[in-house]
Amino acid sequence: MKRIVVLTGAGISAESGIATFRDSGGLWEGYDVMEVATPEAWDANPSLVIEFYNMRRNDALKASPNKAHKLLVELENQFDVRIITQNVDNLHERAGSKNVLHLHGELFKCRSTKNAKLVYPIGEYGLNIGDLCELGSQLRPHIVWFGEEVPKMVNAVEVVQKADILLIIGTSMVVYPAAGLINYVRPKTPIYVIDPGSPDMNTENVTFINKNATTGMQELYQLLTS
Repeated sequence: MKRIVVLTGAGISAESGIATFRDSGGLWEGYDVMEVATPEAWDANPSLVIEFYNMRRNDALKASPNKAHKLLVELENQFDVRIITQNVDNLHERAGSKNVLHLHGELFKCRSTKNAKLVYPIGEYGLNIGDLCELGSQLRPHIVWFGEEVPKMVNAVEVVQKADILLIIGTSMVVYPAAGLINYVRPKTPIYVIDPGSPDMNTENVTFINKNATTGMQELYQLLTS
């Protein structure tokens, strides 16, 4: 069974109604990203950071997987599909995808500020100041903030290296280190890019589908399964 590795970005979630900060001048619902998504922001005002991510989590709960998410699940009937997402929502999982790697963390999890390996699900009441890990330290959102390392890049590289087909959906390929994953595909691996624009890629075997995620994914699904 051929392996399709899928790299998804904000564009696929945007069609489910989840706002992206790059489309709004670096703002998320009026918040300056540097005030809510950096280690310095956490040190300065953890209450504001927690409030912001609780709001984002509520927004994600209201959203539903779209046709693009669902078609990726349907591809599992004929391919070994591995998803690497830059998104922190859980729409891929809710659609039914079985293999999802979150590069930039997950909205519905929190982790210890003392030991990053201690990760916990967030309950129905969200995250709050005073919520502690088993070591007694404050819990923080399980998100990779600007200025932090991306610990799962090593895993993502290993996945990409085994791709028979690479599919890129809804990402401008300008955010590093994620954008560098394309450099790890094996020579002559077919690459399909679904995005209204044409991300600048200095590589071979690329087919651009200049459409949004849902429309482009329907076109590509027919191509891959016919």
